[in-house]
Amino acid sequence: MAAFASAWVRYDLRVDEILSRPIARFATIAAAVYLVCGLLIGPYRIGHLRGSFEETADIARAAAASAIPMALAMLLTPWFTGVPRSMAILVPILAVVGMFTSRFVVRSYRHDRRPALVHLRKVIVFGAGLSGRQLVRALQNDADTSFAPVALLDDDPHKRRLKIDGLRVRGSRKMIGEVAAATGASALVVALPSADAHLIRDLRSRARDAHLDVLTLPPTDQLIGAPKSGDLRELDLEDLLGRRRVRLDEGSIAAAIAGKTVLVTGAGGSIGSELARQISRFGPRKLILLDRDESALHATQLSLTGRALLDDDTLALASIRDLGALRAIFKAQCPEIVYHAAALKHLPLLEQFPLEAWKTNVLGTLNVLEVSAECDVEVFVNVSTDKAADPTSVLGYSKRLAERLTSHYADQQGGSRFVSVRFGNVLGSRGSVIEAFTKQVQRDGPVTVTDPDVQRYFMLIPEASQLVLQASAIGSDGDVLVLDMGQPVKILDVAQALIDLSGRSNIEIVFTGLRPGEKRSEDLFTSGEQIRPTSHPLVRRVSVPAINPLDVRRADLLDPLDALDWMRTHAVSCASLSPLLASDDRSEVRAAEIAAGIRRSRESRL
Repeated sequence: MAAFASAWVRYDLRVDEILSRPIARFATIAAAVYLVCGLLIGPYRIGHLRGSFEETADIARAAAASAIPMALAMLLTPWFTGVPRSMAILVPILAVVGMFTSRFVVRSYRHDRRPALVHLRKVIVFGAGLSGRQLVRALQNDADTSFAPVALLDDDPHKRRLKIDGLRVRGSRKMIGEVAAATGASALVVALPSADAHLIRDLRSRARDAHLDVLTLPPTDQLIGAPKSGDLRELDLEDLLGRRRVRLDEGSIAAAIAGKTVLVTGAGGSIGSELARQISRFGPRKLILLDRDESALHATQLSLTGRALLDDDTLALASIRDLGALRAIFKAQCPEIVYHAAALKHLPLLEQFPLEAWKTNVLGTLNVLEVSAECDVEVFVNVSTDKAADPTSVLGYSKRLAERLTSHYADQQGGSRFVSVRFGNVLGSRGSVIEAFTKQVQRDGPVTVTDPDVQRYFMLIPEASQLVLQASAIGSDGDVLVLDMGQPVKILDVAQALIDLSGRSNIEIVFTGLRPGEKRSEDLFTSGEQIRPTSHPLVRRVSVPAINPLDVRRADLLDPLDALDWMRTHAVSCASLSPLLASDDRSEVRAAEIAAGIRRSRESRL
């Protein structure tokens, strides 16, 4: 067709001139050559989506390849005598234009036809960007999909009235209810893999008002190729809280762990067990799991190996309070890296039993530090908490002292590195607020929240564990490393999110009041701490002043109130006063204030 059209143009639109044998011969040979090229390198060797970029690229490649032999034959042989030489250039150009046009017409016709919506779930797609466009096309072309897109929404005003494969952008998120009523949609699909928590919660609220379910795409780094219908999933707590998994530098972690003997204390806990699972991926020579809970050790070994016979020397059943038992285990195993995750962590309980926090979180940590120093470990990582920053609770006091003890050993051990890691609440950890809320929701409430304004930093268990591992790779001696954890989240929002996810709208939320030692907002850094960067952009570091272990040993505390007083004095005074007070007079005044507070606390407890 292109050969006859180019001849028609060449002969001033005279039809009698193009109906000649030479023109017909040229058209036949050109079609045959193009067909061969199309089978070898062009569009006929594979089934393309009609009018796709891949198909048009193959068409252009085949047309260019066929034009070369046709031009050479016209110039060097007598086969095409009587055929204008300009046709060697015009024919492939007109052929490409014609094939492009016909394919685009077919594609436009197909996409302008609405898919049959019988037995398909009508959905509104929010997001007319690249992911939204790819998802709409996937839903319209997937024969096995159960979803039919009926409308597009986007907050970008420049995309208003944009039409994507037959679907028009009808407005912003404010139109969700109106568009749902007009189209009969039953779900809202959020096609923004990197949407933040605020947007997700707002869309979830608007969709709930419009009686729509909400589906979303996973984060971009979890997608394989373009989004498709099989990637859609329901919202989860991570979406609503805005915690996107942080990928740390696994190369440096592997280099630090591979081939080493590694010991994890508290290996039966949420963080300790996940630490063990993460460490096992990086090829340690030997991984020793230490815990005082035999059932927890059994569960961790089962998750690691698929068998839990408890019959090898990779398990150590001991309490970190027992210095003699620790010394025997360390002497037998000679660990090169120690991750210290054993601790008591429940704030209200420790407020009632401060002596237990002293024995485990302070003396227990000192025991592990002491035997680690005796064995010349290469790296010691102390797992701390954000409650150690400007502490106001027994848990915070005890963990702050653990950081100070770790800092002391960093100053003393020349060939070893002693670091601490500080992070916030861990989503899904044993005994966490998520677990408590989930069980309350399962019992149809009420869900108990201490205060409507309480907010906390949250992170995922794998994320927290990777931060601990990253600390062993990049932490300098004496550092306290802190992960950039984004914005704090209100506990009330967490409770409401879990209620929303349960589908039960009649569950009551009851406010019980702040408990002793609790803050409304946690801090990641203590007042006066100098925040410095590390080699990883998401990790920062601070230094804490050391405390002499001999002072801790000499305390010899047996009374719970004495333990509370001692921990508060040596945690709070160091954390808040020393960076801020410049004169002895001010120090004395502030010390008197602390002593008065301690006396009031003692009287109230008695």
